[in-house]
Amino acid sequence: MIQLFILHFLGAIEIFILTGMAYDRYVAICKPLHYTIIMNKQKCNTIIIACCTGGFIHSASQFLLTIFLPFCGPNEIDHYFCDVYPLLKLACTDTYRIGLLVVMNSGLIALATFVVLMVSYFLILYTIRVYPAESRTRALSTCSSHITVVVLFFVPVLFIYIRPATTFPEDKVLALFYTIIAPMFNPLIYTLRNMEMKDAVRKLWYHQFFLKRSL
Repeated sequence: MIQLFILHFLGAIEIFILTGMAYDRYVAICKPLHYTIIMNKQKCNTIIIACCTGGFIHSASQFLLTIFLPFCGPNEIDHYFCDVYPLLKLACTDTYRIGLLVVMNSGLIALATFVVLMVSYFLILYTIRVYPAESRTRALSTCSSHITVVVLFFVPVLFIYIRPATTFPEDKVLALFYTIIAPMFNPLIYTLRNMEMKDAVRKLWYHQFFLKRSL
């Protein structure tokens, strides 16, 4: 139960932080002159507190849905961490209503957040259409890394939690994306939009290419 609580707590915080980052990108690109006024330190602290509060509420609800279930049969789940659907599969009672509540909680939160993120980036792309080419390139570079992270995280999450309480063998592989692979690639994805990092990677490839040619 502690593992279930921590995983959903951290996962929900990441979902809400990605939403806050989308708002940050929108203000930076669409209202650059007012950015320091709108995204001041107090606003950033409020966003972080709201993300943590939302994560706690979501995780606590998942915890309360499963902590009182009767488990009288097998005690091994077909997963590599304790998630809600594998636990419901082991419960010795009818879990149909609880499964619907999980979909309404985890599934709808993920779906609503994903839709909000896509709408925010549609507004950004619609706004920058009149910008000069150089400004559009910088804006797209800023957004592309965030969109990549959003897709890597939300696609497997939506596949798992937006359906009724059933488990598939593919769930374990998809769960790797939003628990391990996406967080692991986040630093690389965000770093590659740094110009100095791009230049360093180009130089590395250049030297490797000519080193192989000379050998």
